[in-house]
Amino acid sequence: MASVVCVTGTDRGVGLALTKLLLEAGCCVYAGSYLPANEEHERLAEKYPGKLHSFVLDIGNDASVEAAAKLIMKQTDGLDLLINNAGILGDIHRTIEDELDFEDMQQVFNVTALGAIRMANALFEPIMKGGKLIVNISSEAGSIGQSYRDSWFGYCMAKAALNMGSSIIHNKMKKDGGRVLLIHPGWVQSYMSGTLDTSARFTPDEAAAHIVNRIESCKHFILDKPLYVEAHSGNEIPW
Repeated sequence: MASVVCVTGTDRGVGLALTKLLLEAGCCVYAGSYLPANEEHERLAEKYPGKLHSFVLDIGNDASVEAAAKLIMKQTDGLDLLINNAGILGDIHRTIEDELDFEDMQQVFNVTALGAIRMANALFEPIMKGGKLIVNISSEAGSIGQSYRDSWFGYCMAKAALNMGSSIIHNKMKKDGGRVLLIHPGWVQSYMSGTLDTSARFTPDEAAAHIVNRIESCKHFILDKPLYVEAHSGNEIPW
């Protein structure tokens, strides 16, 4: 596994589980969290002294991302891996015949689509000096080829936009041996809808393990377009 990694959305859920797993593997982890206080991060910092660098990060805010990038680049020249995990769900119930909340959609797009682009832009130099690898946590919800929902406007459109943005970044990176991976973590028990969804198939720890395994198995592939795959199976998802 890469030795210097940045992960976003590490307050809880998959992001926190990825942080734990990467620390266990001996990585130095820069962990961005939306909230300033995190007891679990404090515990991990004690368990892995000098390995965890926690910082406050709002990927929907330009200044926050720029400050985070400056912090990281002061401490390391190269970044082996950027995992853009942070995102928000937004409204998932309203259909086209309802009164739609366009401000909600814009917020979801700003965070879930543009957030990863902000991070890649701000950290592009250390990424290309390091492992030349970006992993964007996408979703099957971003697939136009297998779209079936009649709601979830903000999230589905944001993930589709994230996929396109990832492809554009990949087109630039592959010229110099870099690549972007798009990974769908599966249906994960999370608080994205506001409450813990215990009916979901995977726990955050299971999803994180699948993601790390998929990164390890795919990280050396440099193809014409990013791999867009399920974490647990490795099956490609139609664009």
